[in-house]
Amino acid sequence: MLEKTTRVNYLFDFYQALLTPKQRSYMEMYYLEDYSLGEISELSQVSRQAVYDNIKRTEMMLETYEKKLHLYEKFQKRAALLEKLEQAAEATKTSNAILTMIEQLKELD
Repeated sequence: MLEKTTRVNYLFDFYQALLTPKQRSYMEMYYLEDYSLGEISELSQVSRQAVYDNIKRTEMMLETYEKKLHLYEKFQKRAALLEKLEQAAEATKTSNAILTMIEQLKELD
């Protein structure tokens, strides 16, 4: 469950601009603010089932965007490569300038 939540949070970070305001609101409340479906339904004045359906549909949309655009996959690959590069630089006692550039690359993500 935690793995799924983490994935959805990353996908939301990458693709939230492609969602409607209502979809963004429900996803923020459910995944970021940890509201229950019942709490979201009360605040939104809709049924709990409507909130559940909207969240599930939005999750599927985020997965569809990821299948087409691969932003999260590329992010993971960059992070892994940066980690390996940093380990190699430290192991070979590479100059501080290269280690500084690696840190700057990490901060860009």
